[in-house]
Amino acid sequence: MTENVVPLFKAPAPDGDPAPPAASAARPVPLWVRSGRAARRAVTHERTRATGRAMVRHGSYVLGGTRIVARRAWDGRTAARYERMIRAAEASGNYEVAAEWETRGAAFRAARHKRRMDLITSPERIAKNAAYGAGGTVGGLLLLGIALAIATKQPGDVVTPLMAMVELIHWLVIIVTVVWGPLIVVGPWLALLGVWAVGRHRQAAPNWVLPAKARSGEGEPITPSIVVKALRDLGIAPLRNAIKEMGDAGASMLGPITIAGCGVEVDVTLPSGVSTDEVQKRRRKLAENLSRHEHEVFITIPPAARTVRLWVADSGALDEPIGPSPLVTDDETLTANYKNGRAPWGQDLRGDAALISLYQRMLLITGLSNQGKTAALRALALWLALDRTVEFRIADLKGVGDWGMFDGLATVLIQGPTDDHVIQATEMVEGLVAEMERRIQAPPGTVFTPLVGIVDEAQVAFMCPVVDEDKRPYGGSKATSRYFMAVRKIHNQGRAVDVILWEGTQDPTDQNLPKLVREGAHTRASLVLGTESQARMALGDKAVDGGAAPHLLRQGLDKGTLVVASDGIDIPAGQASITVRTHYIDTDQAAEVADRAKALRDGVTTLTVIDHGEERDPLADIATVLGDAPRVLTQDVLKRLATLNEQAYGGWSFVDLKRVLDGTGAEPYKSDGRMVISRDRLARALANRPQDGSASAHG
Repeated sequence: MTENVVPLFKAPAPDGDPAPPAASAARPVPLWVRSGRAARRAVTHERTRATGRAMVRHGSYVLGGTRIVARRAWDGRTAARYERMIRAAEASGNYEVAAEWETRGAAFRAARHKRRMDLITSPERIAKNAAYGAGGTVGGLLLLGIALAIATKQPGDVVTPLMAMVELIHWLVIIVTVVWGPLIVVGPWLALLGVWAVGRHRQAAPNWVLPAKARSGEGEPITPSIVVKALRDLGIAPLRNAIKEMGDAGASMLGPITIAGCGVEVDVTLPSGVSTDEVQKRRRKLAENLSRHEHEVFITIPPAARTVRLWVADSGALDEPIGPSPLVTDDETLTANYKNGRAPWGQDLRGDAALISLYQRMLLITGLSNQGKTAALRALALWLALDRTVEFRIADLKGVGDWGMFDGLATVLIQGPTDDHVIQATEMVEGLVAEMERRIQAPPGTVFTPLVGIVDEAQVAFMCPVVDEDKRPYGGSKATSRYFMAVRKIHNQGRAVDVILWEGTQDPTDQNLPKLVREGAHTRASLVLGTESQARMALGDKAVDGGAAPHLLRQGLDKGTLVVASDGIDIPAGQASITVRTHYIDTDQAAEVADRAKALRDGVTTLTVIDHGEERDPLADIATVLGDAPRVLTQDVLKRLATLNEQAYGGWSFVDLKRVLDGTGAEPYKSDGRMVISRDRLARALANRPQDGSASAHG
């Protein structure tokens, strides 16, 4: 049996045979491999690729420019343009336009036929005209020569003008002979340069070889061809096929492209079989096809059938802030009028002033948190405060001081997020209801001053779990809810007697913003929202179906941008909403505006604390509501007492007020024919009464 033995040492190789290389020695790379690698590096180098792209790009410019020039020449000499227009009109279903283009094409053919028939007789006319021209020229030169000879008394001068003409012709022939050769050489290059320039202007090259700036298209002006191409590439097969059938005349779908503020606007008539809804759903893709961001393209539905209206912003224009509010800049001239005036809220997308009427309109503003809701709502209140006839009652259920400047403007100011503050806000709204009912029962023709109630962060009130002593909840959306029912009553009848309610809320749901409440607002505005369903809650189905899309605004970047549905603001015909970029008024500026409003008024005592259930001191409460005014009408005292505590004073009449004041020395008296209460008299009565002389009020 033979065993395989591996020798520990190899025998030396015979003389003349080279020793095999060591196993660890690196093998030399073959030349063909090194050459291939070098070639690959050279081919894939960025400089080589840039050079290749440049060669392809400029070659494509020449080919594309030649095609464009040839197409233009062909269109100018034939009826191809009219045929394309006819096919485009037929593809879009516009047969009246097709008939009009057919008439134009027939007129073009008739004129072309006449020109061709004229060419048949033109040689004879040209020959005759040439003979007449030559004879006339020679005759004129001879007459000129005769006149010259008479003047110089030299008979030889008769032919001098004629010989001068011959010499001029001789020099022209010499010049043409010299220039003709170089012109023949340079002419083709000039023609090549011309078609290259046309191709470069039209970017007639594949997109991958264009410069980076041209490839991105950012900031590219909107032209009919760009819009048609963007629509063609939306991924809607019937639209793409219809545009292909139209040829280069797809722009026949477009109305005029007009400048609209910081962008352009165009109406697009869609071909048969393409719905406006299909285009609306592809807003992002359309924006990208137009080299814009999604928030820079808005799609609305005008009155015309099968038509969408595109508004395309200039690149980056919507990221620029708008100017300050006229409330801040026009501090000496700006006034407000509740009935006939319009508040300067901001600017629309066109850059025009967005003015809104607040007259007898319930208002609802909603949106996600920290997007500018309070600032937008407060700006309207600040403008309206410049009308001294308007009374405000405000409940800020956030309670961080956003409405603090209304202390001294509003008759009620509640600030805080707790359940106690919700109870106070509910009683404030119920006080609005009581005043509304009092006004409704007044004699016909009675004129009332505007009363505006504002509840900011109203979702806190709707979500409050507290119940009163009768087991009625303050929050909720049922008929037992005190806040909900008070709001509904004001929505139903308040505007008739100028009792108005504004609400601001965030992140709307059916729980924190019930359907009946949101639909009771005449003016509905929304900042950025998270979903389309929330947008429908905020603005209604009609506005969203018409193109309103607050859910497509950018959270954090579009602060203060509102989508508004209201008959109190000018909305373009056929649209159900308008987008407004509101002026931002910071807290310090708001305080300055509020100070101007306070200067217009005689002094307002703001009630900031509302107690619940404890026994009242009527004289002290009357002194509280009188504030700093020297005297106040008894009717206003009753209203302020009801606002102070609806449970204690809501049912008071003049008789109750007189009963409490009788015998105190502060009884009501007439001033200028109207019953008033004096602050000084009441102060003396309080100072002189016994320490145990306080009385309880019974509602």
